[in-house]
Amino acid sequence: MMPDLNGEEVLKIIKGNPDTRDVSVVVLSADTNTEMISKCIEIGADDYLPKPFNLKILLARLDSMLRRKSWARNANSEEGAASEGESDLPRVYAFSGKTIDFQGLKLQVGKKTMQLTLMEMELLRYLIKRAGQPVSRKAILEDVWNLREDTDTRAIDNFIVRLRKYIEKEPSSPKHLLTVRGVGYEFVPNPK
Repeated sequence: MMPDLNGEEVLKIIKGNPDTRDVSVVVLSADTNTEMISKCIEIGADDYLPKPFNLKILLARLDSMLRRKSWARNANSEEGAASEGESDLPRVYAFSGKTIDFQGLKLQVGKKTMQLTLMEMELLRYLIKRAGQPVSRKAILEDVWNLREDTDTRAIDNFIVRLRKYIEKEPSSPKHLLTVRGVGYEFVPNPK
């Protein structure tokens, strides 16, 4: 428990301030309610870990976040170098009237520009690299977030829901971020 403000209020202050909005935030909370987890991610938390938590899992998530931060720093360097294995995607990727700036962590849909979190961008980057191929939740956990398969996969679903709100005209009937029943998800850049 925090004395004066709750965690949600602190998160809003951090993400609402231009000087601190790029600070990575991991929420550690006893609240395991899916609504609260979604709300924190929507406000801008990079990760959410319910208490009690395993220290190894916390350290793995922090390590993963630091790697993504390192990627972002490298992407913004003069060479524009991305982290290993990611060089086959351009700095800016466009599809169906939408533009993704991987280095700036921004998504532009029409005239609207949205700032994405590192975790959202990493997930989107991973799916785009595998466009047209179903990707399992296990692969996303292990390859994108460096987590073990036995970790709750509902977090992935929450990220997909949020990305659909950004990308899809009708999030309830997605055309780009498809659910592949029994497997995971598939990115389709140019649906028919």
